[in-house]
Amino acid sequence: MANNFERMIQLADDVFASRTDPNQLSVDEKIIERLKRIHPATVSEFNDGTGPAAWILVFPTTLDLMKMFIESKITEKGLFDLTPLNSSYEALYLCSAMVFQEYRGKGIAKKLTIQAVESIKKDHPIKSLFVWAFSKEGNSLAENVSHLTRLPLKKRLELN
Repeated sequence: MANNFERMIQLADDVFASRTDPNQLSVDEKIIERLKRIHPATVSEFNDGTGPAAWILVFPTTLDLMKMFIESKITEKGLFDLTPLNSSYEALYLCSAMVFQEYRGKGIAKKLTIQAVESIKKDHPIKSLFVWAFSKEGNSLAENVSHLTRLPLKKRLELN
């Protein structure tokens, strides 16, 4: 049986197919390193003692880049690549949330996401959240986080 890390990578591939889509962010150690340079709260996980059982990824960026992304003028990879380091950010991209089936419905992704949003808001004047939802659960999570953080939510116009 695969360990939790291998299962999480497989789940990401199953849901997002990011390894075969050059427009999506394919997360590896180099991407995680840059995300943490953007802000330490960009990557969060729930570890059940045997490795990650839930994982969320969010990252702050500029309002101009958010607008370009939600209007499908730039790709997810472009959004990440164009997000400047050491800047003031006003938008927060709810990039991904993955939770193993056996942990779903327990509020883990919501809790991790809200903690990340609140941590980033301490350091940046976040005015809006945005999302490119790949599932009804992802869309529901984004709407719930928007409601609970009282931040407006913008959605990418392109449908999956």
